[in-house]
Amino acid sequence: MKIFFATDIHGSEVCWRKFLNSAEFYKADLVILGGDVTGKVMVPIVDHGTYWQVVLSGQTHRLESGSELEDLERQIRNRGYYPARVAPDELAALKEEDGSIDRRFTAEMVSTLDRWLDMADSKLHGGEIPCIVNGGNDDTFEIDGVVEASPCVTFAEGKVIDLDGFFLASMGFTNPTPWDTFREAPEADLATRIEAVVSQVPDMDRAIFNFHAPPFGSGLDEAPALDENMRPMHGGAVMAPVGSTAVRDSIMQHQPMLSVHGHIHESRGIKKMGRTLAVNPGSVYGDGVLQGAVIELNPKKGKVARYILVNG
Repeated sequence: MKIFFATDIHGSEVCWRKFLNSAEFYKADLVILGGDVTGKVMVPIVDHGTYWQVVLSGQTHRLESGSELEDLERQIRNRGYYPARVAPDELAALKEEDGSIDRRFTAEMVSTLDRWLDMADSKLHGGEIPCIVNGGNDDTFEIDGVVEASPCVTFAEGKVIDLDGFFLASMGFTNPTPWDTFREAPEADLATRIEAVVSQVPDMDRAIFNFHAPPFGSGLDEAPALDENMRPMHGGAVMAPVGSTAVRDSIMQHQPMLSVHGHIHESRGIKKMGRTLAVNPGSVYGDGVLQGAVIELNPKKGKVARYILVNG
């Protein structure tokens, strides 16, 4: 069985397309997206009737034709942002402190995710190639029902999924971050959540942990150390472990065959933790590059046969 695993695409449409194409390219039997699926930023495009205007990365663009508009929208989506066409009065309303901007952002995010799931249905032949998606700490809870409703994509959060005799246990929650994101929990609570899932695994020798947070101190969780003002120390040259002790302890206690992670984009790598092969493929979604791992499992022996980190 060959698995393609990627994570942390943060709304980048070009990375989502590459993820779907990975099934055919790597001849994978199934594909798994480990979390942080959605984006964080909405970009208003103001319709002035005869032209559109948008500010992107501090630069103002005036678009005179529909083709120019579509091209810029594509660039915005590929960066992981959500383009939102608005009239001038709508833009003014979005600046009001009544929650309207959050509602519009959620609407754009859900609409995009619906469109992505339609792409998956087409690209993966209506579920003929299994596709598993999990939430991450940056994903709002609105995505859960959207993915659950997909006929060809399986939402993995908090579940154990039987993969033809291998057992995928998934947890999108992480230990606390400085940014107070959506799926976070103190380490003790995270340990309880993790145990509630892994206790359902019938055979730990054939288990795969799909935990968004990497294990603390594993080398898969190194991020730039921050000072008291939340700025990277020495320009980001100083690194520190920021992963989860609950994840580490669960791996060391249960010793699954394989453990796949994300969350910390800079810590691309592979680590042996006792019997467990732990993997973080990293992420450079902002460059439109999809990082992933191709992992082959031996069903007869119940072991990882081969593995490689890839870019595309």
